[in-house]
Amino acid sequence: MQPFPWDAAMTLGLSRLRLSPEAFWRLSLPELSAMAGAFGQLAGLSRGDVAALMRRFPD
Repeated sequence: MQPFPWDAAMTLGLSRLRLSPEAFWRLSLPELSAMAGAFGQLAGLSRGDVAALMRRFPD
């Protein structure tokens, strides 16, 4: 078993993603992985999806 690559994780979070140290240390590993793109490209909302959300949550 290899140790977790904290140097790479910290470089990603603090340098590339420009997170504050507080925000970085509050992340879970799945959250950091998602921010790094480990789960692939997420589909965006369509214009119709946004309009439906605006009707449902009009604030």
